[in-house]
Amino acid sequence: MSVVDRHMEEFERKVSPWRVVLVLSLLVLVFAGLFFFGYRHYLQRQREVGTAAHAAEGKLPVVSVVKVHRAPVNAELLLPGNITPLTEAYIYARASGYVRHRYVDIGDRVQENQLLAEIEAPELDQQVQQARAALAQAEKQLEQAKADLLDARAKMELASATWNRYKPLMDHGAVSRQDGDQQLAAFRSASAAVDSVEARIGSADQNVQASRASLNRLVAMQDFEKVRAPFGGVVTTRNFDVGALISGTGASMGQSTGVGGLSGTSAGAQGSELFRIAQVDVLRVLVNVPESDAPGIHPGASAVVLVQAFPGREFAGHITRTANAVDFSSRTMPTEIQIQNVDRALLPGMFVQVRLINPRTAPPLLIPGDCIITAAKGLQVAVLQDLRAQDQQSYPPQAKQVHLQEIRVGRDYGQEIEVVNGLRGWEYVVLNPGDEIEEGAIVQPMASSRTAEAGGRGAAPQAGPARNKGRQ
Repeated sequence: MSVVDRHMEEFERKVSPWRVVLVLSLLVLVFAGLFFFGYRHYLQRQREVGTAAHAAEGKLPVVSVVKVHRAPVNAELLLPGNITPLTEAYIYARASGYVRHRYVDIGDRVQENQLLAEIEAPELDQQVQQARAALAQAEKQLEQAKADLLDARAKMELASATWNRYKPLMDHGAVSRQDGDQQLAAFRSASAAVDSVEARIGSADQNVQASRASLNRLVAMQDFEKVRAPFGGVVTTRNFDVGALISGTGASMGQSTGVGGLSGTSAGAQGSELFRIAQVDVLRVLVNVPESDAPGIHPGASAVVLVQAFPGREFAGHITRTANAVDFSSRTMPTEIQIQNVDRALLPGMFVQVRLINPRTAPPLLIPGDCIITAAKGLQVAVLQDLRAQDQQSYPPQAKQVHLQEIRVGRDYGQEIEVVNGLRGWEYVVLNPGDEIEEGAIVQPMASSRTAEAGGRGAAPQAGPARNKGRQ
């Protein structure tokens, strides 16, 4: 017998059957206890999951809502515009010649009728002298004609007296009829001579008037050799230098080193003005008021002008006139605002923004821009309504029903948008509607902070009249 067999026999003699049964029973009890505790924990977890699922199934989606409110009665309009002078003149020369003197430059303040420049025009001066000589000659001819008229009248009076003497003698036969006819012919010839001289006097007088008119015209043209300011203001443009040849259109002919002004035109360009003068004590701004706000804009209303060059400073102005008509192309009404520029801080050509107050009798409704839903049918908002009678028992009292209302919007103010049609003003609309917001959905409203800002502080959302709409 081998050693292994001997050990096996010894082990079988030591291990009894009851001991094996006892060990197996202990193992079964241990496994049964572990299974019991594991299954109990599994049932508890299943109950918790079922309870949570049931609670989640009955919970309504919470949505933030805001109340529709009306815009303020006095609406502010911020419109862009440009500053222009109240009066601006483009000064051209009427006399052609060379610039003899220039007395002002850009930036200089001038008074009315102040001398700005002198033009030397020799040809025009010679024409004036020639016109004066022609006038003097015409006046001499008129005086000569008047002297001839006196002589002709004296001759006519003598012929008349002679004829008056000869006529009775001829009637009594004291003189021959031939002598009487000669005296009568002499009287008639003297009368015709008087009429001729009188006609010549009229022609000479007309010649004098024509010569004087021609002289006056040339003298007036000669006065244009002195370029003067039509009104008081500031010189904003100068397009010539001394010695430049000026044409009758006002431009310097040839190259010039003149300084351009606000217009930015090149110096010496054909057809450009000599000077440009602007009144800057009072400035005006032209703005285009939208058609929707045009009825509330009237002359005399105040305006505030904001300039980028002066941050934080406001310039007071007032509306002086409106076009009283809307432009067909832009659908706006041109409006003029005048500003007192006493300290001359504002400059013509500046870009400004004009703030106007527009009083409205029927202010539009406003909603946050986050409430808009863009759908295939157009723009919509989710409006809260009361539940139907058959649904009120199944949901909490604060539950509401969603109705997707189509709207038509007006002006966009950034955070808020005007609603022109579709709402009445009592509605509460959902803010930032998500995918769960659909027609007929049941939700639980929660007042947003914007509701308090719109005037609904402390008020719970109240739905409007319920409509017979079912769930989709």
